Amino acid sequence: MDVRTYRARSMQEALDMVRRELGPEASVLQTRDVRSSGLFRLMPAMRRVEVTASASVNVPSRLPRRARGGLDLSQATGLDLSATPELALPPAPEEPQSRNAFRDELKGRLTDLHSMVEDLCRRSQRLAPSELPGSLFTVFTDLIEAGLGEDLARELVGRVQAGAPSSELADAAVVKERLARMVEDELDVSGPLDVQPGKRRLVALVGPTGVGKTTTIAKLAATFRLREKRKVGLITVDTYRIAAVEQLRTYADIIDLPMAVVSTPREMREAVAGMSQLDLILMDTAGRSPRDDLKIQELKAMLAEAEADEVHLVLSSVAGATTLARTAEQFAAVGATGLMLTKLDEVANLGHVLPLVRSSRLPLSYVTDGQNVPDDIRPADKRHLARLILGLQ
Repeated sequence: MDVRTYRARSMQEALDMVRRELGPEASVLQTRDVRSSGLFRLMPAMRRVEVTASASVNVPSRLPRRARGGLDLSQATGLDLSATPELALPPAPEEPQSRNAFRDELKGRLTDLHSMVEDLCRRSQRLAPSELPGSLFTVFTDLIEAGLGEDLARELVGRVQAGAPSSELADAAVVKERLARMVEDELDVSGPLDVQPGKRRLVALVGPTGVGKTTTIAKLAATFRLREKRKVGLITVDTYRIAAVEQLRTYADIIDLPMAVVSTPREMREAVAGMSQLDLILMDTAGRSPRDDLKIQELKAMLAEAEADEVHLVLSSVAGATTLARTAEQFAAVGATGLMLTKLDEVANLGHVLPLVRSSRLPLSYVTDGQNVPDDIRPADKRHLARLILGLQ
């Protein structure tokens, strides 16, 4: 069986090709529109018609009537060609007014497409490192080395280039200071915990395993008990790791704090009621994988039972930008109200923290930079953090 496929810019042109090669008795088996890929698919002029035909298949011919000696195809085949788009005859030439409207529409689409391409080219050229002035290129490479990532570094440098006078752009030190103020404006800090005598406040720390929640709890407890002279108590629901309970109990004994270990909602209610006379209750929770939805929901239920005033998500700055952002997104379900960053002393740079701050939209409360209790913890400071993120410290 001889079956051939033809492509042309119009149905009429495709049928003419069939007629020339296969003869007027050829049968059209299938027709369809073919669109180009990429940007050209937006251009009507790139439309193609594909016709599959055969001279050997015995089916009623679908060629125009003038190719069959004046025979009316509707009569010969009994088909209603007007109701079958694939079999319809090529449209008659359009009126001049219609052709003009089509040209105007096509011209408008091409103009829009041209503008889009020009805009993309301008943006690409404006932010291309090879096109940056010497001082900005130096800053750009410094941001990359600080761990910000190429896309983020391009964005920040582009914003400085667009907003700073040319006299400032020549000085790399001045550019870096402008960048520091820019990043500082993006950071949201909540300051230290507000603990007032006689007003009980329950603060829970949540997060994945291994980020330093228990050690951070101990640092906060020692700070408020020994330095602020507040009445502090500890509650732990981390019964999955016996070592974690013993570690926190050791801290409680050293600092002389009441401590309760709970594993059920009822025990949680009893523990909170038993510490109602305290100024601050710090709750340590078991590490949860951000991918374990069931455990996340269990944690959410326990926090609701405790009626926590604040829930701080504890994350390790050792993790990468993608991991930090994904973890913050998953733990948003428990109702986190703040963010604590640990292990700042274990990373060479903190550029990956800026995407976390942007995506989580949680205020930073504390940062830690060591294992010493209670020394290696401090309230988050905008200016200090901005300079660490940009590698200026």
